[in-house]
Amino acid sequence: MRTLLIAPAFIAALMITVAVAQKPDPATAANQLRGNRFPALKWETMTPEQKAMVQHILAGDRSTLGGPFNVLLRSPEMGDLAGQMGGIMRFHSSIPSKLNELAIILTARHWTSEYEWYAHRRAAATAGLAEEKIQAIAANRKPAALDADEQLVYNFCTEMLQTHQLSDATFAATKAKFGERGIVDLIGVMGWYQMVSMALNADRYPLPDGAKPELKN
Repeated sequence: MRTLLIAPAFIAALMITVAVAQKPDPATAANQLRGNRFPALKWETMTPEQKAMVQHILAGDRSTLGGPFNVLLRSPEMGDLAGQMGGIMRFHSSIPSKLNELAIILTARHWTSEYEWYAHRRAAATAGLAEEKIQAIAANRKPAALDADEQLVYNFCTEMLQTHQLSDATFAATKAKFGERGIVDLIGVMGWYQMVSMALNADRYPLPDGAKPELKN
């Protein structure tokens, strides 16, 4: 029996072809946009700048245009750059995924942003954050039994969100654990999701059909 050898270059090219083939069609994705105060845009009536923003978003790590993008498309030059930042902060932060999602849901809870909470409380659970900790944050309580890294991110985020300042102790502890880049990445992810929260709240963006609000003021 002869063994069939496949060149690594061929395998790499095949994987790239499959990945490209799986990318969503921009027109299809755009025509699934949702909105409330900002009516859902349609691909056929978008400006060239709006279409370019859609294409850039879908060329990255995202496969849909849910959440803030129907709003941000109203200012496509800004929205395009913001979307690139958001992709980096969500998918390529130096902060581990579980802790990054903790920062996101703390931001969502601070803004009582129902859709952001709906999406990211699930992402946080998938990343390994315990359900009882998620429920405590939803109830505006400090979770019990945070591990050392969770406590560090919790302190960082709550200080910044509630006092708009960062104590010397929290700055030093965060730098010791995550470095200066980690501090900046935490600021970045919170900054992006504060923008997302404002966009969603301004729009009163709808939850998926059948989903119920989980947050109380």
